[in-house]
Amino acid sequence: MGAGRGVPMAQLALLTLLALPGAGAVTGDHMHSQVNFYQRTDQSQRGSGEYMQDFDHEEMFHVDLERKETVWRLPDFSKFTSFEAQGALSNMAVLKNNLEILIQRSNHTRAENVPPEVTVFPEDPVELGEPNVLICFVDKFFPPVLSVTWLKNGQEVTEGVSETDFYPRPDYSFRKFSYLPFLPSQGDFYDCRVEHWGLPEPFTKHWDKRGEEPGAPNTPSAFVRPVHAHTHPALPSASLLCSHQCQLLYPSGSPLAL
Repeated sequence: MGAGRGVPMAQLALLTLLALPGAGAVTGDHMHSQVNFYQRTDQSQRGSGEYMQDFDHEEMFHVDLERKETVWRLPDFSKFTSFEAQGALSNMAVLKNNLEILIQRSNHTRAENVPPEVTVFPEDPVELGEPNVLICFVDKFFPPVLSVTWLKNGQEVTEGVSETDFYPRPDYSFRKFSYLPFLPSQGDFYDCRVEHWGLPEPFTKHWDKRGEEPGAPNTPSAFVRPVHAHTHPALPSASLLCSHQCQLLYPSGSPLAL
C-alpha cells in the first residue's frame, strides 16, 4: 500500500491461496512457493489482488495486475527464465469467481486480526552526510492489509519511498518491507508509522542516529529493494485460505471451515 494511506473501515472479502511449507509439500533443501489473493469490498465489485512467487523465501517476481506485466525482483532474473503475466491474470479471474461463490455459502464468521511487529534499521552503517536507506520491516500480521507511512522530523515523506508486496509466512501470516532513502544529518529523526486492523491505533516505530539498531533482523529480502514501488489499496479484509481445505475468514472471530 502506498505511504500515507489510512485503512478505511469497510468490509472486504479476500481470497488467498498459498503454497507453503507444511501444506502437503515434500520436505527438501529448497522451497518454491506462490501466493495469490483477490479481494473486494462488499460495497463495490471493483477488486484487487496479488500474484507472487518466491524461492527459499526470496521473491522471484510478482505480476503487476494493472499493467499486466511480470516484474522481476532483480532484472537479471529475466535472463534465465520467463513468466507470462496472462497466467496470473487467468488465476485472478478464477479466484474472483470462486470468491463470489464462497461468500454466498458462508455465514461471515469472523477471524482474528493479528497485529504486526515493526522494526526499523539502516541498510548500511550510518555516517553523517553519506546516502543510506532506512528499512521498515513489518512482520507476523494478518490479514494482508497494511498502510505504511514514513515521517522525517514529524513530517510525512513520500519521495523515493518504495515497498515490497505481501510476503507469506509458513503460519499464514504475512510480512512486508518499506524503504526510505535518506541522507543522515545531525539532529534528524525518522518514524515508520503502521496502520493495521489488529492495532487499536497507528503504531509508530522511532529511529535516529543515537538509537541506531546494531543490525538488521535475520530475515530474507531485507536488502533486496524492489525495482519500483508497487502499491495496493489500503483495505481491511476477510480471507479464504486454502491448503487441503478452505477457510473463509473475516476480521475478529473464528474461521469457518468449508
